[in-house]
Amino acid sequence: MCRHAAWLGEPRPLSSLIQQPDHGLLKQSYVPRRQRWGTVNADGFGMGWYAHDRVIRYRRSIPMWADANLEGLAASAISGCLIAAVRSATVGMPIEETATAPFMEGKWLFSHNGRVPGEALTGLKAHEAESTCDSAKLAAGVFALGRLGWSLGDAIAEVTMAAGGADAEARVNLLATDGQTIAATTWGDTLFVRSLPEGVLVASEPLDDRDDGWVSVPDRTLVIVTPDGIDWRDL
Repeated sequence: MCRHAAWLGEPRPLSSLIQQPDHGLLKQSYVPRRQRWGTVNADGFGMGWYAHDRVIRYRRSIPMWADANLEGLAASAISGCLIAAVRSATVGMPIEETATAPFMEGKWLFSHNGRVPGEALTGLKAHEAESTCDSAKLAAGVFALGRLGWSLGDAIAEVTMAAGGADAEARVNLLATDGQTIAATTWGDTLFVRSLPEGVLVASEPLDDRDDGWVSVPDRTLVIVTPDGIDWRDL
């Protein structure tokens, strides 16, 4: 399993997802509180943000706590749309940067929290994936739909239902953004949202202990976050 988080709203640094909160992704990399499978997320990490009409991505195949450059980079990467993830690789999956979220095509950034058996990935343009891991193949499926004109939310909902419906053991929590929208699905693991006056947080688990606003998203739900608010749809 993995942990991921995203922000849409007024510009803030990536450290607001990683180091600043009491239970940000750095803490979740070695002591997650709500992770149902696995105990640490030490097989890589990545983050992405939007600046000056560009998409910027940074990925490593080492534990988040082992990157000496992370603190300064995360504090200086400021944007109104942020995404970050820490990885716990499924046994047998490669540990490499190309297997680490966020995956990227154009302005779309994508992350997967879960596990999908290989047979459930049939038909998802898996041959276009940049890695042999399940997350990269799911990303390839989402990006293929995007090239056909599908919206971000419709694309991740379709891939979630296709992979989840093909195998009862699949866990397909997807998170994606295009710089203007965040889309996330729940299928087999936790997801939380928190609405603030200045924007919206989406995360696998709460980044702090505040009780005023973190809302658990029901399983098999699509969440769409835009500047206009939050939309929930059953899958």
